[in-house]
Amino acid sequence: MDLTELPFCQACGLHTTRQRVVVGSGPVAPRLMVVGEAPGRHEDEGGEPFIGRSGQLLVRLIHEELGLERAHYFVTNAVKCRPPQNRTPRTSEVATCRPWLEAQIDTLRPTRILAVGNVAARAVFGFSEGISRAHGRLGHYGEVPGVATYHPAAALRAGPNVVDVMRADLRVLRNLGV
Repeated sequence: MDLTELPFCQACGLHTTRQRVVVGSGPVAPRLMVVGEAPGRHEDEGGEPFIGRSGQLLVRLIHEELGLERAHYFVTNAVKCRPPQNRTPRTSEVATCRPWLEAQIDTLRPTRILAVGNVAARAVFGFSEGISRAHGRLGHYGEVPGVATYHPAAALRAGPNVVDVMRADLRVLRNLGV
């Protein structure tokens, strides 16, 4: 799949309501790739994933637990266009974007993956259970190991207990050698 075509994708109905395709950002051949669910309003406007409040929390936690600055890991989403009213992406939308996500992972070749939230954990690692059971568990995308954790938006809603769980999940990832 030619990733240069991604910004022009019209494979599903989300292209009619988005401002832009949010491809992702970060270095080539990163040690870590973070995969979220889908762009929100700020990301759709700004063109980069995780630039709103939840992204700020995620960046802070990754820095504090893994010692990585934002410039040292790649961030993307399972779905590249914002669903209307920030609804959860439909299974069909995740399936439509899956070849793009696979192409990104195969091209960038991260050594570890952090899947953030239900949609990402299912899309990347194939987990069938919800994030409350899947978080902190080792998953694989091919040969690439990784961990799933809560989406930082859940932590913003639910508070310090979810942040503590996210920190513990990031320590599992750190123990894998990120």
